[in-house]
Amino acid sequence: MNDKANLTENKIFNAAADVFGEKGLDGARMQEIADKAGINKALLHYYFRSKEKLFDAVFSKLAGFMFAKLFSCFDNDLPLEEKLQLFYQEHLSFLQAHPRMPAFILNEINQHPKHIAGVFNMERIHSLRDKLFQQIDVEISQGRLQNVDKTQLLINIVGLSVFPFAARGLIEILLAEDQFNFDELINQRKKELPEFVINAVKAQ
Repeated sequence: MNDKANLTENKIFNAAADVFGEKGLDGARMQEIADKAGINKALLHYYFRSKEKLFDAVFSKLAGFMFAKLFSCFDNDLPLEEKLQLFYQEHLSFLQAHPRMPAFILNEINQHPKHIAGVFNMERIHSLRDKLFQQIDVEISQGRLQNVDKTQLLINIVGLSVFPFAARGLIEILLAEDQFNFDELINQRKKELPEFVINAVKAQ
């Protein structure tokens, strides 16, 4: 693919990511994506034959990038506390760059669960989950962690990261501060969340 074609494809991808992120698969229109990318609809269909194929390409790339970072944080031999530090740093930074991603993924999973499940590498995700659960069991047996419910802990780890982005409007209403800065809040969470989670589950 030549440089011009790469540039056009990147324009399409960025435009589609914005439109899908705002309106989801059902609400998005190819004409709107073409207009946002600054190309005609015929050229858009030349690169991507259907809205569904374009959605899969956008979703797969963004989700793949997100999960690649997730795997790099947890698929290693570091202590749990260090893994959490990596996870919150990488995941929150990714969500700062793609703030619509949580609502986008949650909406599409609810609307099209079978379609979305086909995009994710579920085998790899389950393998990573099992490895994390095994590490938690080891740290419990060694007396470093309480005998926690691993499923609840995993939900808490991810939920603490995702919630501010999925509920940003509500948070801004609740805080209602003139000097409120969302990015500063997230940067603070990168430092505080690992310590918060570990302190909640470590053995007394």
